[in-house]
Amino acid sequence: MGRTVIVGDIHGCFDELLELCEKVGLRPDDLLVSVGDLVDRGPAPGEVVAYFRERPNSVVVMGNHERKHVRGIFSYAQEITRLQLGDRYAETVEWMRTLPYYFENEHVRVVHAAMVPGVAQADQKEEILCGSTSGERELAGLFPDGYWHEHYADAKPVVFGHHVIGREPMIRDGRIFGLDTGACHGWNLTALCVPGFTVHSVAAHADHWSIVKRQWQLPILKTKPWHDFAWSELAATIARFASGPDATTRRWLAAVEKWAADLRSSFPALAEAAHRLANDLSANELRQHPAARYLFQARNGRLDQTSLARQCSTPRRTIDLAAALGLAVPELPD
Repeated sequence: MGRTVIVGDIHGCFDELLELCEKVGLRPDDLLVSVGDLVDRGPAPGEVVAYFRERPNSVVVMGNHERKHVRGIFSYAQEITRLQLGDRYAETVEWMRTLPYYFENEHVRVVHAAMVPGVAQADQKEEILCGSTSGERELAGLFPDGYWHEHYADAKPVVFGHHVIGREPMIRDGRIFGLDTGACHGWNLTALCVPGFTVHSVAAHADHWSIVKRQWQLPILKTKPWHDFAWSELAATIARFASGPDATTRRWLAAVEKWAADLRSSFPALAEAAHRLANDLSANELRQHPAARYLFQARNGRLDQTSLARQCSTPRRTIDLAAALGLAVPELPD
């Protein structure tokens, strides 16, 4: 008869997952269960997802990181995963929508983050089960002086992840098992095998999240809407990242800063071109011109560098006006 093998938060650590499965001697008739958080922070989220999707007899519980992708709530980790998955991203998110918020069999209960003791599994709130921000707040209100699992009194063991316990799993009373041992932070990836309730761990190969954050910073920066930033927002974004440790990223941001400065320095030429055209064209020609608004302002003496800068409040508006006036402006660096 097959076992139930429950794995803590993997976070894209595919090599460690393979090593752990080998260490526990995973067999085809074993049910492989993930507590959730297959993705984000690690180097290979696509490979981890594919492993669980392609392996028969596997279950993945909804983690707060999967839920973020499903809900379109993006921080840096989710932006990186979207790029890592590439063309597979949209389809992977659709698969994430199908994930259950808990798993239970005759031996054990599995949730990603928490459950409220005394409440039937089917009646638990999804936000608490998966550890969303709102669920964490509600849980803190219910148990202000401790942890939910300190009040768990059921005989059936409960297994969860979500909060990094440390390098070793948390095991209490043979009923409470916290399996997030920080694989993506360079600690361990842990599994619990039931019904024997044996614990197995493998060491992470590196502090993956620190490495991934650096590796993907420039690709993520290049996806930002630089053309549509307000000038102040553009400057603030450059300042936020310009002192980072990666020299290539710093050079690219310096080039973006110069691009923005060159665009803004084009305002006098844009104003001059607008005034010239306004004087050369008829009223009907002005109305049909793609820069008609600016040209009429110029003809009526209401277009100067100050008003132009106020209206060309983003790089895109500046570039569009330059194109309409037939002037060349610099392009965003690759």
